[in-house]
Amino acid sequence: MISEKIQKKLNEQIQKEFYSAYLYLSMEAYFSSKNLSGFANFFRVQAQEERDHAMMFFNYVNHVGGKVKLGLIEEPKSEFESIEEVLRMALEHERFVTSSIYSIVDQAIEERDHKTNAFLQWFVTEQAEEEATAEANLEKIKLIGSDGRGILMLDAEMAQRVYTPPQVSQA
Repeated sequence: MISEKIQKKLNEQIQKEFYSAYLYLSMEAYFSSKNLSGFANFFRVQAQEERDHAMMFFNYVNHVGGKVKLGLIEEPKSEFESIEEVLRMALEHERFVTSSIYSIVDQAIEERDHKTNAFLQWFVTEQAEEEATAEANLEKIKLIGSDGRGILMLDAEMAQRVYTPPQVSQA
């Protein structure tokens, strides 16, 4: 059994992960409308990952005898000024998610909830990777600027991303 405080934070994280999927689908739609199918693919895969993350939290709460309570998912931004704005927003969002996960880890440590802490360590590692990827994408587009050839090269690179479901224990 988990504490009410941990349960509340985990339920909030489920909501944040589903929101992340919505946000990345919105970014996919933006890139699709610009005929940048590689960027669209990158964010489609990102949305799939975030849905998996939400379900991992969902399954964990159920596994440890908690009660899942799904919250309202806010409408994500859908109009963007530039590729750079989208990539900057993605990085900022990943940093927000990292901070949220760290908050749950801190609570688990404070409560000596070792099983929740152990569960969260996969996400701590995953977020380091997510932030590094988002930062690299932003730095590449800053370097490229508005050069169409560079954008198309980065688009082709992003088209190579393939969805791979997480291979971790969910509890």
